[in-house]
Amino acid sequence: MTSKQRAYLKSLAANRESLYQIGKGGITPKVIQTLDEALTARELIKVTLHETSPEEPDKTGKTLAEALTCEIVQIIGRKAVLYRKNGEHPKIVLPGE
Repeated sequence: MTSKQRAYLKSLAANRESLYQIGKGGITPKVIQTLDEALTARELIKVTLHETSPEEPDKTGKTLAEALTCEIVQIIGRKAVLYRKNGEHPKIVLPGE
């Protein structure tokens, strides 16, 4: 992903609410399944990591990116923005594609 594409996704994410939260239970198979479905439907999601989450935001973001085969757009404080293009029905067209 280029810096222009990342900047574009950041601008889209700025106006979105964080609809998903990870708390003291951490990353469970149910969380992975829910976020996988959300990425398929929306392509760009924002996740809040509560202070009770067992891992730090950076480590949680990397774990989610690996488990979901997606890109980390940004991690600011306790919020992570994730992106994965839907190959069948893309909703977001990145600059330069």
